[in-house]
Amino acid sequence: MSELLHELLFATAQRLPGAPALTCGRRELDYAGLAAAVRGFAGALSGVGVQRHERVAVWLDKRQETVVALFGAAAAGAVFVPVNPVLRAEQAEHVLADCNVRLLVTTAERWRSLRARLAGLPDLRMVVLTGAAAAELAPAEIAPAETGPDRAPVVLALTAFLSHPPGAPHRVIDADVAAILYTSGSTGRPKGVVLSHRNLVAGARSVAAYLGNGPHDRLLAVLPLSFDYGLSQLTTAFATGASVVLHNYLLPGDLLRTLGRERITGLAAVPPLWIQLAALPWSTESAAHLRYFTNSGGAMPGTTLAALRARMPAAEPFLMYGLTEAFRSTYLPPAEVDRRPDSIGKAIPNAEIRVVREDGSECAPHEPGELVHRGALVAMGYWNDPARTAERFRPLPGQHPELVLPEMAVWSGDTVRRDEDGFLYFVGRRDEMIKTSGYRVSPTEIEEVLYRSGLVAEAAAFGVDHPVLGQAVVVVAQPASGLAPDAAALIQVCRDALPAYMVPAQIDWQAESLPRNGNGKIDRRLLGEQRAGLFAQAA
Repeated sequence: MSELLHELLFATAQRLPGAPALTCGRRELDYAGLAAAVRGFAGALSGVGVQRHERVAVWLDKRQETVVALFGAAAAGAVFVPVNPVLRAEQAEHVLADCNVRLLVTTAERWRSLRARLAGLPDLRMVVLTGAAAAELAPAEIAPAETGPDRAPVVLALTAFLSHPPGAPHRVIDADVAAILYTSGSTGRPKGVVLSHRNLVAGARSVAAYLGNGPHDRLLAVLPLSFDYGLSQLTTAFATGASVVLHNYLLPGDLLRTLGRERITGLAAVPPLWIQLAALPWSTESAAHLRYFTNSGGAMPGTTLAALRARMPAAEPFLMYGLTEAFRSTYLPPAEVDRRPDSIGKAIPNAEIRVVREDGSECAPHEPGELVHRGALVAMGYWNDPARTAERFRPLPGQHPELVLPEMAVWSGDTVRRDEDGFLYFVGRRDEMIKTSGYRVSPTEIEEVLYRSGLVAEAAAFGVDHPVLGQAVVVVAQPASGLAPDAAALIQVCRDALPAYMVPAQIDWQAESLPRNGNGKIDRRLLGEQRAGLFAQAA
């Protein structure tokens, strides 16, 4: 049985060598071809001197070379660091510097934007460029500088890099680090979540088990591969022999056309994208092959779910909850969606979820508490950040006192409740909960009412400091297609559905879509920061 991440791919290549593995535009690789490319990249990494556990960053959009580099780094015994392609040079520099990246795979355009920041990247020793523009670089841009502690990294085109005499891969075991994924926090810069081979393999097997993935599936990879939910499309596919179609998101309508053209059977997305897709007319061809669709990264509004199910009547919905620190935690079986559409379900296979009070004791049914995840998917902590690791990764409460070594669990920071049947319901994030008039308010509860009104296409609720209330509820919304902004009508909808302390104090309208963070979620924090001081003069 495969225990290392790259072995999932190699085992499938032995079993199904001619099956399609990876499609990007008109380029397709079968499993034998993909495995050979990964082995070739791994050999080149070892051949140029990349050592065991050194970090290899990949700053590319979704393309075959991206996947080959990620899995090739794992196969070499190195650690891959996928960098979100939408990041600017300053943000990318933070990621590369924070985890001391040794080798970077990117495009010539991105490399040019980063070159002025080399002083902040003293560990970077080699840059591998892919894409047509890499061959057009002037010799001065490729030649390394003088040797020494301040020398610039060697820059090679991908073809030149792959021509290096291959080295032997370094030996690793399933407890070794395989990847570092950078995730946005409530404060400060992104932090690197350290994942072992065991974490990633266990996650792939667990998710594939409840989704029923197999060689019959074609999965559309829409989300960034730097996002654990996006990376999961690759790992679950390679574990089961499914095919992955890489899609660099442009417009929702383009995505719908791709579903039909590529005969996609499984689609994963986050709520803002689902909201956009639900508002579009779907052709019969778009939904013709879909077997299931999944949601994570936030609660899907009920109206959106209903619209999607009408457009994809044969596709089963899987509503999920996850956090990068544990990959995936819960899912709601499709058979339960009609009975409890607001639930995030129960623990995924090979995981246990507890709902606990601040002292670690188990909550009673319907009592809000913190979600704590234990099991094989619990990450190894945050890279080079012992303080934040100690906050989030703590001993599992209620362990047997006879155990000398404590078992570490992820304390999510998310508030949930559990019903009498064991199904979980999301209440809110501690760092996103609105504290107003002495109450703790979930922004998702307000947003569900806003979406149900039919007056908004997108909406985000958040708290803004207020001298009397503590925080006031503010909403930023985009009007529904064909409707003019009507704050009075939306406020009345909230008054009819919510207690007074949850009714927004202000609604701001904007014509364009709401801003997203790097993982595609609506950026509540940015919206709140833009309105800091809004109520400073309130009496």
